[in-house]
Amino acid sequence: MSDIELVHNPALKRYEAHLDGQLAGFAEYMLADKLTVFTHTEVNPAFEGRGVGGAIARLGLDDVRDNGVNKVMALCPFIKVWIQKHPDYEPLVYGD
Repeated sequence: MSDIELVHNPALKRYEAHLDGQLAGFAEYMLADKLTVFTHTEVNPAFEGRGVGGAIARLGLDDVRDNGVNKVMALCPFIKVWIQKHPDYEPLVYGD
């Protein structure tokens, strides 16, 4: 199994995962004053079940945490549930 290559693509405002030279999935976001709003996450069906969605979520949330300025608003249901399953990320959530 190939390793997932993870990249932040600020030009498209999304975090991406690539597998076998193909875009396997992405999480889109919008920026507001001190807020990163995750709006949509999508995994190519050909790559489902290989940890792509979780890897993208972790990349995006780690990037926000490492930046140290923004809070997170998860409008995307996948990111919202992922945070609930990984409570160490809950301090990033706006309003918590």
